[in-house]
Amino acid sequence: MTAPAVPARYRPALRPGVLLSEPLLHGPDLVHLIRNTGSGQSFRIGPREHFLISRMDGTRTLEEIGADYAARFGRRLGDSHWHSLLALLGTRDLLAGRPGSTDPPDGTAPGGGAPKALAPSPAAAPAAPPGTEPRAPRGLLRGTVRLVGDADATATRLHRATRHLLSPVALLPLLALTVLMEVTLLLRIGELLDDTAALFTAPALLLAVATLLWLSTALHELAHGVLAHHHGGRVSEIGLRWRLPVVIMYCTVDDFLHLPRRRGRIATAGAGAAMNLLFLLPFFAVWALAPLDHTTRQALGALLLLGSVQAFTMLLPLPPLDGYRIAAQILGATSLAASTAAYLRLRLRRAPAAAGYPRRARRAYAAYGAAVALTLVLLAAAASAVAHHYLTTAR
Repeated sequence: MTAPAVPARYRPALRPGVLLSEPLLHGPDLVHLIRNTGSGQSFRIGPREHFLISRMDGTRTLEEIGADYAARFGRRLGDSHWHSLLALLGTRDLLAGRPGSTDPPDGTAPGGGAPKALAPSPAAAPAAPPGTEPRAPRGLLRGTVRLVGDADATATRLHRATRHLLSPVALLPLLALTVLMEVTLLLRIGELLDDTAALFTAPALLLAVATLLWLSTALHELAHGVLAHHHGGRVSEIGLRWRLPVVIMYCTVDDFLHLPRRRGRIATAGAGAAMNLLFLLPFFAVWALAPLDHTTRQALGALLLLGSVQAFTMLLPLPPLDGYRIAAQILGATSLAASTAAYLRLRLRRAPAAAGYPRRARRAYAAYGAAVALTLVLLAAAASAVAHHYLTTAR
């Protein structure tokens, strides 16, 4: 059956709130993520579809877009191709309007290098820092609850109150103090390990330190939201999630992968860990400079060690931690862990398909695999060093 003709003068426009990402590696392919912020659905599209969809701004006709496509890819799209693409965009509620009346698509697209149909994107699911999973049914043992009615307005107010701290004039000295703190703690790691062991023999102090660490976790989540807002993102939800006996705060940034600049996405992902370390600075000043009794000094030492471990753990390049999202942004990839595992399996089997990966993908997946291996070695070494310290101290 011949597809209905699509008016050449039709000027397609994406619905307001539709976001398109930059090109990302996904396995051996380059893809773009397209998100409908109204429905919350995300889809993965290829470079050809992105070329067409990104030009649907209401100012270009199909004839003009088709001419651009022909100049870029060396062939023109026929009515059947346009009909399939526009019908798919319409049924996904991505178009502000549709030309005439088109029948629902069959989910396929003609071959010969024409754009493929839009497919739901599993890669678009982890689109935010930790604490953004779909809400589970609420119950006694597990669930979530919103803490504010308008999370984006809350993030806006928090950003307004703290944006002066995000300028280089304020941020660089704070980061320098953080580095000084961590170097000092590292040089006195044996003392801090002993302080931490002693903390577990004092229930009252242990509860106080645990409460401060929980507060640091809450500020961690809010920092993600503030930085996302600073870089043009939108915070959709702030709340509490419980998996008894654990209760944590979460902050949902729906359009994390669609923030305008990669630097902003990296800063947003790393903001939580940075907040954890900044939270420790006042306690470090007291611990380093104030005259304290032995018990208080031990409690503060344990807080500084545990808080630092908490921050640096979030920066490990392992899913679903913040460091994994940073690594994915640095390498320009989505589903980085799964894609790396698939590529390395092919390499280990010396499968011909491994050679079919583009150079950029081979480098990215090899680099991430090496980073994970190095991380695991360092974690094992750190665990061994801690065990050795406690065993030799016990003697």
